[in-house]
Amino acid sequence: MKDLLGLKDLSAVQLGLILARAFSYKKQFGSLGRIKKVLADRHILTLFYEPSTRTLTSFNVAAGRLGARVNNISVSGSSIQKGETLIDTIRNLEVLGFSAVIIRHTHGGAPRLAADNTKMAVINAGDGFNEHPTQALLDIMTMQQYKGSLKKKKIVIVGDIAHSRVARSNIWGLLKLGASVTVSGPATLIPKGIEDFGVRVEHDLDRALSDADFVNVLRMQHERQADQNFIPSKREYHRLFGINEKRLARAKPRLLVLHPGPLNRSVEISSGIADGGQNVILEQVVNGIAVRMAVLTLLIGRAKNA
Repeated sequence: MKDLLGLKDLSAVQLGLILARAFSYKKQFGSLGRIKKVLADRHILTLFYEPSTRTLTSFNVAAGRLGARVNNISVSGSSIQKGETLIDTIRNLEVLGFSAVIIRHTHGGAPRLAADNTKMAVINAGDGFNEHPTQALLDIMTMQQYKGSLKKKKIVIVGDIAHSRVARSNIWGLLKLGASVTVSGPATLIPKGIEDFGVRVEHDLDRALSDADFVNVLRMQHERQADQNFIPSKREYHRLFGINEKRLARAKPRLLVLHPGPLNRSVEISSGIADGGQNVILEQVVNGIAVRMAVLTLLIGRAKNA
């Protein structure tokens, strides 16, 4: 494939290929000098229309470990602020010799539009409410790391489902790998018809967690809610849907907690859980580097050397 635009379009075999490559790279993290610089002659562009800390840094680290050169375009200081279209931006940057462009955009479908108008590999780093494929891949990798095959494993995704591209990518990927997915949150934040994706909706979080193997906790995305009041208060939200010590004490033993970040402490997750031993949040960050190395090498690397 030329691009990675989402997990909806990938098969279970393709997902397995990416994850196997990611696990292979992670085994080499203890000796970074062993990692072959298979992207030494590649130039990679990041084009982020929204803020990012983890995703942007992770891609930069991943590309650097593979020997690629990365140019980060600041939208606020570019011709985009002067009215240049995405297609014109992509076409102008392509002729500069980049092999791949990593795009984060406020509008769903923007990476696909770019992919249709360039020979460069396009990697979706999050587009609107649509997908965030590498985040879902690192979440899935982390689950596999701790509990092996996800077939028949039960995963709860809790929080602001309506505005979450992470939730959508996780759902597509997890279902293709045979997992059972339940979404939980206030009715105002559960999209109508989401059951058609193949997931179960459970508004009682304690009931949802009673037989779950993992809970993926989404943050409240206030910046995407257009000043609408989807919840009565942060305190009330935490009481009903927050992950805290009391709630996990009632859940299935050895339930593991994931969070894509950034954390809103005392809203969707308590500090006791965020800093405790039942979460795998920092492991997700490490796995993000391995996943993005895998994606980059599979898209633009030389397979014989990777």
